[in-house]
Amino acid sequence: MWEWKNIYRGMIMGASDVIPGVSGGTIAVMLGIYDRLIAAINGIFSREWKTHLRFLIPLGMGVVTSILLLARLIEWLFEHYPAPTQFLFMGLIIGVIPYLAKKSEMKYNFKPAHYVLLLIGAVIVASMVFFKSEETAVIQEMTAGTYTMLFFSGFIASAAMILPGISGSFILLIIGVYSTVISGITNFQLDIIFVVGLGILFGIVLMSKVIKFFLEKYSSATYALIIGLVVGSIVVIYPGIPEETGLIIASVITFLIGLFFARLLGRIEYS
Repeated sequence: MWEWKNIYRGMIMGASDVIPGVSGGTIAVMLGIYDRLIAAINGIFSREWKTHLRFLIPLGMGVVTSILLLARLIEWLFEHYPAPTQFLFMGLIIGVIPYLAKKSEMKYNFKPAHYVLLLIGAVIVASMVFFKSEETAVIQEMTAGTYTMLFFSGFIASAAMILPGISGSFILLIIGVYSTVISGITNFQLDIIFVVGLGILFGIVLMSKVIKFFLEKYSSATYALIIGLVVGSIVVIYPGIPEETGLIIASVITFLIGLFFARLLGRIEYS
């Protein structure tokens, strides 16, 4: 049976992947499909590949549709109203933490070593805020070297995308190709979309195998690290307190909307 409900899930994931600092993996956790997503990606090469494709294709349709339709809007919001936009996603991220704690049965399964892992994960992601560089201009001249760089940028970013807490867009920003990739999407430059997309595909397949191994062998430790990554991402996306009163009010409202939305989705997905 095709899981068409995944289209709306994919659209939420796709919207988040455009924002530097917000992880599509975090949204997958919030939607309650993270374990299934990892299993489905790994299952493409198994005998049950048809079942997994029925899960992945609607999800992929939602992701692609959202990126193509919302990339320009989210880019505009991020440029003109960065604080309210980032506070919205902060609310979403903070709202998912209780569901992560519940899913991992943190209260019963976590030992001191797990909390150390949680802290390590938080520090790793939070430290990325120091690596954020000034955005580079859109690359105009495409050469073999440029395409190679875009492929590996997509590969590295996708490995981050599938990990909760680590933003693929933020990785692209650090590498210096974020503007080029977003411009390629909004202007529908097929060469850039194809090369980066190919890199993302290879990265997701490889990283999903690594995550699947650790989820199966070291479930509590993996969830401890994941929760830490999510907590650390709050530091990365936090924009600071806006100077204007109107923006402060707007940021508070969007933050509360994010919390409410996370709680609403949590009730729907985890009920």
